[in-house]
Amino acid sequence: MASRPITSPENVVSGEPRTRFGRAYFRYAVEPWLYASPAILLICFVMLIPLAIGIAYSVQSINLLKPFDTGFVGLENFRDLADDRKFWRALNNTFWWTFGSVTLQFLLGLGLALLLSRPLVGKRFVQAVVFLPWAVPTFLIALTWSWLLNPVIGPLPHWWAAIGLLDEPYNILSNPDTAIWGPIMANVWYGIPFFAITLLAALQSIPGELYEAAEIDGASRWQCFTKITLPFLGPMIAITVMLRAIWIANFADLIYVMTGGGPADSTQILSTYIFTTAFRKLDFGYASAIAVALLVVLFIYAAVLLFVRAKLVKF
Repeated sequence: MASRPITSPENVVSGEPRTRFGRAYFRYAVEPWLYASPAILLICFVMLIPLAIGIAYSVQSINLLKPFDTGFVGLENFRDLADDRKFWRALNNTFWWTFGSVTLQFLLGLGLALLLSRPLVGKRFVQAVVFLPWAVPTFLIALTWSWLLNPVIGPLPHWWAAIGLLDEPYNILSNPDTAIWGPIMANVWYGIPFFAITLLAALQSIPGELYEAAEIDGASRWQCFTKITLPFLGPMIAITVMLRAIWIANFADLIYVMTGGGPADSTQILSTYIFTTAFRKLDFGYASAIAVALLVVLFIYAAVLLFVRAKLVKF
């Protein structure tokens, strides 16, 4: 019968710290990663892997209409972008589409948040009505606004002609000079609740004692708004504007359903140009290059906004 090793008190004492260190290391260094592993795997499969595939496609020639002309082409797709007039027009349209939508959504959403932060009769009902557009599917929004802008079945062209905005009732979606305003109006109606909800939550977190002290000092409402409300809302405004601008720049549903990018590419933005290039021209390599260019533009924009937000939080 084999003899069991004798465990001396010195071995027990010297091994105990090692055991404690191993348990602490597992608890604080390994165990959190085990809990986070499902989310990490989901992010990898949903975001990182498709991103890597898209970047890989952007340096290849992948055109289903030319199945034998494929392979690595390096930066050729990006050089073609520099000479592509449709790309530059889509980039310009993307800027005005995003700027117009975000600006109007923010201003109207801030106004609604300020209104809903005050005592109001039927406040709960008003909040439900205000937040209703956020729950409507974008496809239905696009169809509804297309009907509203149609002079045959919609009232808006007749109202605008009656007040002098239009010479005669006509569909602004058919005019290259005015077509972009149709999707912008639909997007503003859809996106106001986002700013109203987030800014209302930020307004309710501002201490009321600050306004009381300002009133005692004789500050006007405008001074209270510029000296108290806006500084407190600054970080929230920066992050919501950044998020909404990124979403809108990638938001192709409204434009594609309402105008399809026309007339004469007057409403073609980068996201719709990517869709038409990939699924109409079946040129996935060039479409991926456009998507990478859009990614770079939005990354630079987000970096600038985050820098501004850091300054606002600091001061």
